[in-house]
Amino acid sequence: MKLNKDLQKYIEENIFPSYSKNDLGHNLDHIKYVINRSLKFANEVKDINYDMVYTIAAYHDIGHFIDAKNHEKISANMLSDDKNLRNFFSENEIKIMSEAVYDHRASMEGDPRSIYGKIVSSADRNTLVEVPLKRTYAYRLKHFPNYTFDQIIEESRQHIINKFGKKGYATEKMYFEDKDYQKFLEDISLLAENKEEFKKKYCEVNNINKESEYTKILK
Repeated sequence: MKLNKDLQKYIEENIFPSYSKNDLGHNLDHIKYVINRSLKFANEVKDINYDMVYTIAAYHDIGHFIDAKNHEKISANMLSDDKNLRNFFSENEIKIMSEAVYDHRASMEGDPRSIYGKIVSSADRNTLVEVPLKRTYAYRLKHFPNYTFDQIIEESRQHIINKFGKKGYATEKMYFEDKDYQKFLEDISLLAENKEEFKKKYCEVNNINKESEYTKILK
């Protein structure tokens, strides 16, 4: 596997810094995680363009800070509108990459339009139980400051069940064999089904020792 060094340099210097504007779940660490997993899955595909795989993963959450709910569309447009990418790719390749970014969310109806969309969608799956516990907490602190201690935990638990539970929307669209992800789904599902254990782990991961400390954060 060889990547275009000039392309890498452009993305590292001009795209990666934008991720400082995103939240914890969509920051540069997450992007690098998705890039590595994308390239790993790409190794299983014959005649794949690794530069395209790398670029798609690098751009897939770039618009998250602008509008989290519609970030896949914004990110796709940002990739498509980047004139500098014309130095590395054809118009058709840019169209495929933009579509792949648009198609990457687990909540999207239907399957991604290309193998490139399937790669980044699969690579975007977290495999650590601690990550969704941190993401749901950070999101609710920011968007629901009036929630009580119990509300923030229970709504986080329900979100995790809806996403990763036995019938969760993030359990079906996995296009590559990934034992780490399967283990994660088993662990997070069992945890979310037990209210007391979930609350204990949730507080531990987010460094909340008691309700009074959560109240202090809100103030």
